[in-house]
Amino acid sequence: MSSPVLECSGIHKSFGDLAAVKDVGFSIAPGETYGLLGPNGAGKTTTISIIAGLLERDAGEVRIGGETMTPDATNTKRLVGLVPQDLAIYPDLGATENLEFFGRLQGLKGPELRERVTEVLGIIELADRADDRSETYSGGMKRRLNIGIGLLHRPALLILDEPTVGVDPQSRNAILESVERLGQEGMAVLYTTHYMEEAERLCDRIGIIDKGELMAEGTQRELVQIVGQRDRLTLTAAGALAATAAALEALPQVEEAAVTADGITLIIERAHDHLPEVLATAAKTGSIVKSVDADTADLESVFLKLTGKALRE
Repeated sequence: MSSPVLECSGIHKSFGDLAAVKDVGFSIAPGETYGLLGPNGAGKTTTISIIAGLLERDAGEVRIGGETMTPDATNTKRLVGLVPQDLAIYPDLGATENLEFFGRLQGLKGPELRERVTEVLGIIELADRADDRSETYSGGMKRRLNIGIGLLHRPALLILDEPTVGVDPQSRNAILESVERLGQEGMAVLYTTHYMEEAERLCDRIGIIDKGELMAEGTQRELVQIVGQRDRLTLTAAGALAATAAALEALPQVEEAAVTADGITLIIERAHDHLPEVLATAAKTGSIVKSVDADTADLESVFLKLTGKALRE
């Protein structure tokens, strides 16, 4: 089995009294896409900033390609392609000009640079708009150019920090397809997201992070085993949701109950068998249930089980 591209262990980072990352560790193999799944503020961006060498850790170790990563490790940083949440492109330049500029910063030049720019334009599907100023691009096109810049120097590890935030569904799908191809071609990818469906689609293994702690990690199948045979029941409801959630959680067959933006999500044994009791409890505690959706255990169920709340944006 190939040696891991990324190995990190015991990462800790505090900002004053706030522990943003607490004893986080995981590894990524060549060709593997590893997802950090968690809500905003969970510690995802701090973790990847440390892994990319942008932020000094308080404790722990990060090795990429066998080399230790620190903010001063210039050679190790060349092994990493970082695609940040915020766009890092020049709006008055076209895709080709942006790629050529950042390629030169990575040490590419001459025929090698021109060939690589052409390859990347194909990967991010911007060849037909390559010479247009990027300020005229849609949000999704700008995101794809951002990814292309991270790919130029053929990094051993590509880090994508919430790359689909704020893009339309068509552009989002194009970005996800690009990431899928990169993994298939052997690149190690670290992908952070708070979109459950993205993690389910892209990631070979997933780490669930919340409040700076890595709660669990594994394949989707391994993580779902944490929940066992329980189902997820989603109630679209209005009214006294907090009181209803508390009452539902007191039922013996209910493992977890969390208030969401538009109702309540439950982890429950045999949801269909116990639905009448759930609806009766909701009515008694002052909530009106508008619709019900029952699903077998999935990553949303696991997140609710581990954190006591539904994944939020």
